[in-house]
This record gives sequence, C-alpha cells and structure tokens, in this order.
Amino acid sequence: MKIGSLEIIGLPLFLAPMEDVTDPPFRRICRELGADVVVTEFISSEGLIRDVAGSLKKLEFSADERPVGIQIFGNNVEAMINAARVAASAAPDFIDLNFGCPVRKIVNKGGGAALLQDLPLLLQITGAVVKSVEVPVTVKTRLGWDERSKPIVDLALKLQDAGIAALTIHGRTRAQLYGGKADWTLIGEVKNHPSIHIPIIGNGDVTDGPSAKAMLDQTGVDGIMIGRASVGNPWIFREVHHYLATGNTLPSPGMDERLRVCRQHLETSVAWKGEITALLEMRRHYSHYFSGLPNFKPFRMRLMTTVSLADVNGILDDIARQYCP
Repeated sequence: MKIGSLEIIGLPLFLAPMEDVTDPPFRRICRELGADVVVTEFISSEGLIRDVAGSLKKLEFSADERPVGIQIFGNNVEAMINAARVAASAAPDFIDLNFGCPVRKIVNKGGGAALLQDLPLLLQITGAVVKSVEVPVTVKTRLGWDERSKPIVDLALKLQDAGIAALTIHGRTRAQLYGGKADWTLIGEVKNHPSIHIPIIGNGDVTDGPSAKAMLDQTGVDGIMIGRASVGNPWIFREVHHYLATGNTLPSPGMDERLRVCRQHLETSVAWKGEITALLEMRRHYSHYFSGLPNFKPFRMRLMTTVSLADVNGILDDIARQYCP
C-alpha cells in the first residue's frame, strides 16, 4: 500500500484520530503493539493559523511514531490552506482532512461531517489543500449525512480527481453518530469501483481479529482503521495482525501486562502534558485497561476521582496486590 511515497508492506492497521486520546503517549504505545500508521488528534485549522498553543502542541510527534499523519478540520478554504502549510512544516508523512467527525461541537461550526451537506465546498477545500502542500493529502469521511444521502461512491471518485493520496471511509452516516451497525457495503463498492486507484481504508465496527477479517473479506480494503476499540486496549493491533496471519486468537493480556502498559501510558502522559491534565484524560482509559475484572468498581471510583499521580500509582499498586497471582 502506498500513500504518496510512503510504502507499507502487507495490510496496514491505522490508529484513528480521536480527540484527547491519540496523543503522542498513546500513539507510541499503539505503534509498539502493532499499529502500522498513527494519526494525531484532529486539529482546528483556525487554531493553527492563530497560533493557539493547544493546537500547535497537537502537531508534536517523535520519530518512533512514524509513519504519522496530522489531521486538520475546518470549513474555510483559506484557513485550511494555511493550516495545512503549518501542519506540513512539522514534516508528517501525510496530512489528513477530517470530513467525518460527527460530534455536535464540530458539526455546528461547519466542520467535520457537516461538509457532507456541502460537497462543492468539501471538494474545493480538498483540491486547494492538495495544491498548497508537498506532502500527500488524505481524507477521512463517512457514507453521507443520513440514510437519504449517501454519496460516498461518487464523492470518492471526485476526491480522487482532486488529488488525494488515500481515502478512509467510516461505514456510518453522520446521523448515526457511533450508534447502530456500520455498513461496509458501500466501502466495498468504493474499493472495487473500476475507476478507483487510490488506497481505500475501512473504518467502523472492527473490534477484534474476526471482525477485521470480515471487513477485509467483504470489502477488499487496502487498510483498516481502528478507533474506539483501541481505547484502553492498544493490544488490539497485535491481536488483529496475529489473527489475520494465523486464523487464531491471541489470549488477552495478563494483569502484569495491563498494569505495565497502563503505568507507561500514565507516566508518559504526565511527562508530555502535565500531571493534572494527564490524570483527567487518563480516566477514559482505566475502565478499558481493567475491563472484566470482578469487583473492580471501588478501584474504578478511586481512579476516577484522584488528582495526584502518587495516589494513582498507589491505587495501581493496590490493583496489582488484588488481581495479580
């Protein structure tokens, strides 16, 4: 699979961009555990061109995260051009345009999936960004706005004509948000269209090895992107690769490994963004890192209310004493 000059051997697994999740600490863990390509949190084009500190910080990545893409969003052509140039100055392997985020705060500002209601503007932005930077430009989007509007096949052809290097399709409409079942049928139609020659990456409802194989068998995609299923479960990339290679399911990670990775994630997050912010953002991961443990609620409640790194490490020590053999 090639994205511009970037060539990846085999079927690549992508870590999807997720706000307050796919920061450098989590991206590095996912790379270590089998993700082939990672993408930053989505970054506001307006924030980048106004030198907003939080937006600029999201551009940061290290060499051991490569290949890495920077994702930007917005609905103003000039702002997206200028933001793409700022992103390109960080030397990512590609720049990804977010035309798929369904969350209200993004859509209400005309960004993300809102552009599925204004395809001429979506295509104008895409073509302008492609022409403005030297790095490859990719797009992530959805099937359409709702059940009555699923233009993805025609849109994919027009995006290809606009010069994008790859396309990721989430198998839901914006109206579905993250509910219901992802429909991979149209992803397959795009991938197998005789005029499509760019890589097509499938996204939506891949939660383990069997579901990844089912998507691959149904659609023939060139790569698979995994998002929410990786939160607190970065082992999913290793497990999917193993299943696709052997047809066998790896055993779930033991408590020692869960604790080791959780501590690594916590410590690197504190180092990167500071103790308070890191502790607050780590809360979304704890339940997943320790899912399935009996009588875990008291530990979870302590983790969700603690605002001291020393106290969190003490709770993790208590978890180890309780659950490690």
